[in-house]
Amino acid sequence: MSPNVVLPLSSSVVSFIFAAAVLAQWSTRRRGFQLVWAVGLLWYGISAGTEFLGSAFGWSEPLYRGAFFVAAYLGAGTVVLLARTRFGYFVAVSFLLGALYAFAIRGRYPSDTASFAIVLVVCGATAIALALATWRARALVAPIALAVLVLGSIAAAIAVLGATLAAPYALDAQTGVPVGEAIPGNVRILAGPFNIIGAVVLVVGALFSAYVFMPKNRVLGRRSLPPLVAQAYGALAIVVNFFASLPRAVMALMRGQLHSRVPATLLIALGGFIPGVTSGLNRFGITWAFFLGELLGVLLIFAGFVVSTEVFGARVRLGPIVMRREEEAPAT
Repeated sequence: MSPNVVLPLSSSVVSFIFAAAVLAQWSTRRRGFQLVWAVGLLWYGISAGTEFLGSAFGWSEPLYRGAFFVAAYLGAGTVVLLARTRFGYFVAVSFLLGALYAFAIRGRYPSDTASFAIVLVVCGATAIALALATWRARALVAPIALAVLVLGSIAAAIAVLGATLAAPYALDAQTGVPVGEAIPGNVRILAGPFNIIGAVVLVVGALFSAYVFMPKNRVLGRRSLPPLVAQAYGALAIVVNFFASLPRAVMALMRGQLHSRVPATLLIALGGFIPGVTSGLNRFGITWAFFLGELLGVLLIFAGFVVSTEVFGARVRLGPIVMRREEEAPAT
């Protein structure tokens, strides 16, 4: 059987099983980030399912339109999870990066001025709102991010369903993998930045969570600095201290004293990074790894979920290594 059939089918099945597990967890704990992640996983499964159907039974225009904003919803779940921390500042920067991406591809779609302007205004306004909320009222960070995502999803759905495609579908001639060439420029300008923001937030949020729960070697300590300088210094300190703390994390893992959320969130980060890379390569005509990246991504994120003590309770055993639950780390 063709890998173009097996890989997306496997991704879809794993995504639906994963979504069911997260929904079951949400039904008992009622944590907002779990519900948002479940929505993202359901969308991931639907998207992979359309890829399976197209590869197995032949592509059509409805299948090609598929699904969108998968990474955005997974990233939004991370925002909800970390809303009490200073991570909101990074989310604000991510929206600015989304605006820069729209600006970078602007030359490819010179006639879609309105879509370009909308993305710039929305990304810029959201970045300012998230930065202010993180500074003064962190309870507003998650509602702002979710509101922008929901409204963006509605706008993108209207754009995708109402768009006139250049062709019923577009596939790579050598690999048979779908590419976005038939999608109108206004839709790509709208959807691209949000998916990039979601993927970056998912990966960096998982790394930040790993740092919060790992034993730390603070090479750069806290300093009293002006507000803007303090935020920049804080971001640099987290990056430097993260890498400096990795040896201690490895030693704690070998002793069975490492908080299980450290390897769990590192797996999630890797699971978000791989499909982000393969999806990006797809945009440049390198499509052979696209379906494989989707499957590896959801498998690694699922593995992170399984390793987490939120699934197993107090302890997780990986061969000779036991990881134990510790007290919740304070919000930063």
